Formats: sequence, structure tokens, C-alpha cells
Amino acid sequence: MRVSTVLERESIQVMDFRCDAGPDDAPFAEVHRAFSVAYVRKGTFCYRTRGESFELVAGSLLIGHPGDEYMCSHEHLRGDECLSFKLAPALLESMGLSPDGWRSGGVPPLPELMVLGELAQATAEGTSDVGMDEVGLVFAARFAEVVTGRTDKAPSARPVDRRRVVESALWLDAHSGEDIDLEGAAKEAGLSPFHYLRLFSKVVGVTPHQYLLRSRLRHAARLLADDSRSITDVAFDVGFGDLSNFVRTFHRAAGVSPGRFRQAARGERNFLQERLAPRPVR
Repeated sequence: MRVSTVLERESIQVMDFRCDAGPDDAPFAEVHRAFSVAYVRKGTFCYRTRGESFELVAGSLLIGHPGDEYMCSHEHLRGDECLSFKLAPALLESMGLSPDGWRSGGVPPLPELMVLGELAQATAEGTSDVGMDEVGLVFAARFAEVVTGRTDKAPSARPVDRRRVVESALWLDAHSGEDIDLEGAAKEAGLSPFHYLRLFSKVVGVTPHQYLLRSRLRHAARLLADDSRSITDVAFDVGFGDLSNFVRTFHRAAGVSPGRFRQAARGERNFLQERLAPRPVR
């Protein structure tokens, strides 16, 4: 079993599990350490817990309760891959779920959760501009709605809430070069991460991470146009953790590389002509 940590925050932890066990490998007992929802993205295995057995396939969910013993076996195929969301009790309560009512078990593939599971996977691979902590909270919230049958209405944004969100957006823009996560921004705004995410998205129209990312891109564009520092320095100065991520994200947003954008900002007219030229229809 190969396990890697994708995200670790106070309210949520995301783990990547890759198992290579097969039909010839003997299963062994394990114990859940946290409240968790694991999305099976590849393979199949049998999950046994609390006297029940569940055949899990791609798209299924594995639900874990801290202290519950379980066993996994691979009678049909070798290996599986799961993305596991470990949830703090306070987060469950903020979503209207009682930790006391949480039960270990298996859930069949559900379209309401499969699409979010794939979004989480794309985020883990760096191909989405949604934050991993954000998609994790949305995944957990949607799971809460599905298991309770209750649809949680979007929060109303009172004038005081709108002011708080606008002030938070200004704070994010002013500190966009720093290492900021959802929990830190929510704490600065005086809100729980889940409520902050929903309120910010409602008022601004994008998630906090998307706004932060776009703020970094805006600052980067200004530096590329007006400053002589290297592209690597620009990437780190505006808050990107590595150069390749910056180049990929900037190209996805602008349609050109940072270097090409800098050339255009310094007077290469063909850039605007290329942007305005009609694209071939496919």
C-alpha cells in the first residue's frame, strides 16, 4: 500500500491510497483513525466492516468511523486507487451531520458524488484551479446532503456578510504573494471554513482559491509587463510555489507563455494580431 498526503488542514485531510494487493494476498484487519469518505477512482475490492460486506468498484465510496475495524480483500482484480477525505468532527457538525450517527460502510456509485470525486482527482493532479481544501469541503457537503436526504440552501448574504466578504477579497489581494489556505482566510474573516467558502462564492462569484489564483496572475502580468526581474522570480514573488505550476497556470489563463506575454508587453505587435485573428472552427 502506497499512501501520500495530498492536503493536511485542521478540518480536513486528503490522502491518496494506492494498493497493489491481489487475489493471492491474505487480507488483514485495520482500524479507521478518523471520520472519512474515500472515493474509489480505480479498481475494485471487497470492504468488510461491522458484520457486512461491500463490493466496491470505481465510483463507489468507502465510509469510515474512527475505531471501527475493517478488512479489504481483492478476490477479482489486483490493485485499487482511492482518494480519501478525513473530516474533523467540527466540520461534520457545521454540515449538519452528527458524529454519533456516522457509520462505517460502503456506498454504491452515485452521480452526485462521482463528478465531484473526479474534480477532486483533477485538482490533486494540478489540472483544476479549484483549491483542494475547497473541493474537499464541497465533496463532504454533497455527501452530507445525499446521506441525509436534506438539501442545504445557499446562505443568504446580508449587508454585513457582503461587507465581510468584500473586505476578505481585499485582504486576499493584498496578501496574495503569501502562503494562504482556506482555513487561514476564513479565520481572518472570522468565519468557519465551510461557511466562508459558501458565502465568498455567493458574493464574489468565484471561490476564495480561484480569486487568490487570479489575483496572483494579475500581479504577475503587471510584473511581466513593467519589471525586469526573471520569470522565475515573478512566479515566486506573486505566490506560486514552483515555476512549472506558474507557467502552466499562466498559459491556461492568457493563452500564451509568460515569456511570450512579456515580449508582447514590450512592443511585439504580432501578439495582439494573433489574439484578434479568427480561430479555425473544429
